[in-house]
Amino acid sequence: MPTTSSVRPDLAAARARTLAGLRDAMSVEDLAGAENCARRLHAALPAPDRLGDHVVLVAYGGGKDSTYTLAFVRMVQLLLRERHGSTFRLRSATNRQGGMTQAVMDNIDRAYRALSLAEDPDCTALLIDDEVVRPFRRQEPILPRVLARNRLDLLMTGHRTMAEARPTFCNSCNLSMVNSFGIAAAYDGGVDLVITGDSPAEQRAYYLWVNRLARDHGRTVRQRGAAGFGSFLRSADAIAGAYFTEIFGPDAPAEVAARGVVSDVPEVLRFFSIFEDTGYSSSNHWPLLTGFLGFEFDEIAFSFTESDCANPTLMAHLRALKCERLYGRDYGDGLAEYVTFAKKLMRAKEFPEWLIDRVHERYAGPDAPALMRERAGRFAAEAYGLSEEQLICMVHSPFSGKGERLSAYLSAERPHLLPRLADVHDFLAGGDGDGVADELCEVSGLEPHELRNLYRSPTLLGTAEGPRNILHAILDGDPHKETVMTRRSPGGPLEPELISGR
Repeated sequence: MPTTSSVRPDLAAARARTLAGLRDAMSVEDLAGAENCARRLHAALPAPDRLGDHVVLVAYGGGKDSTYTLAFVRMVQLLLRERHGSTFRLRSATNRQGGMTQAVMDNIDRAYRALSLAEDPDCTALLIDDEVVRPFRRQEPILPRVLARNRLDLLMTGHRTMAEARPTFCNSCNLSMVNSFGIAAAYDGGVDLVITGDSPAEQRAYYLWVNRLARDHGRTVRQRGAAGFGSFLRSADAIAGAYFTEIFGPDAPAEVAARGVVSDVPEVLRFFSIFEDTGYSSSNHWPLLTGFLGFEFDEIAFSFTESDCANPTLMAHLRALKCERLYGRDYGDGLAEYVTFAKKLMRAKEFPEWLIDRVHERYAGPDAPALMRERAGRFAAEAYGLSEEQLICMVHSPFSGKGERLSAYLSAERPHLLPRLADVHDFLAGGDGDGVADELCEVSGLEPHELRNLYRSPTLLGTAEGPRNILHAILDGDPHKETVMTRRSPGGPLEPELISGR
């Protein structure tokens, strides 16, 4: 590796400028934490005397927390170069999904520019669409097959759960994100450490939960040696197999295999936690985020607790549609229920009150429900190709459980089909569907074989009864949920109901 004195003057100047900018923007406490983290990370590398031989991976989703993490690790990288004349190579990887708006891509691009990643040969910024790995480019179109898969996963899960927010939007997305970790860690010769912000105790608890989930609902994963990143990925792959078999059925091996988790990484690969070196109260990082890194809180991309994904806007929209279409109440009532729930999540995650107020203001006032409904509908159409009619169908979930809610759905939304209820059942059971097939496919957004898979599959969430399954187990372990009191009819009694979301 070249020493500092042999580095091109323009590159040395960019590194010095970035280091100075980070020192000015970071708090005294985080600067001290970065110094300590640099010492620990140096010692944790397989060959500390050959710093430049190592690659460190940071997963960068484009939200406020991962933006801060990236900046912190870049600071550590530059401190080690300042101290030793060489440093590790930093690999940043962004996994893309339909809920990421252009505003998120713009935030990522501004952070990369502020941190001088593009001009530094010690840094690599990757964009991952499915299994395709490319250099990050702000305007790179997302692969159509990624959007198609996101859309199908959303619909198939939503129709099995009565559009419960977390499983509908997050389960397949989280598995895709874990898969991208494996892809990024194995890419171009691999990496030596994977950075995480979780504490060792949190890592262990999550690792044990993943293993238990894989064992109880997937298959026992044979571990090779001490627990590491590879064994974590193999357990996640077992969960993905069980989960997508539940969603698509045992007769769809291609769909299940396409959603597996890559685990082709060295067995010695480990996580490295920065938890002990930095605070995670986001209010402490605003000068760095919104000043030096140019982070902007977009009206759609910043949705409740998320700042890298607009899907929570759709979660609120679905709750409002559920209140309107299933409970006969106002759309705004359901929106208010979700906002109250989400504000509690924001406080639990230590969002500053002024930012919580900013979100609240979007949903306040007599015109807000109609405005947010229009925004959510536009985003659903642009990101997933879904109409409000198709979302309403998903809220009813009329097809699963052999059409146990089909009559109610047709009565409420498609009364002209109610006299043909027997024909609809016949089509869903495998008949020719003459005169009803096209309309059912259009109103649901699904193909005949997908509707028939729903028909022969039980509703997994949203009903008082039903088999315990992997979706229950995932939601049981998810902290982003709360039981709220709601009315299931206008003027009806208050009843408890689970809301999940972000």
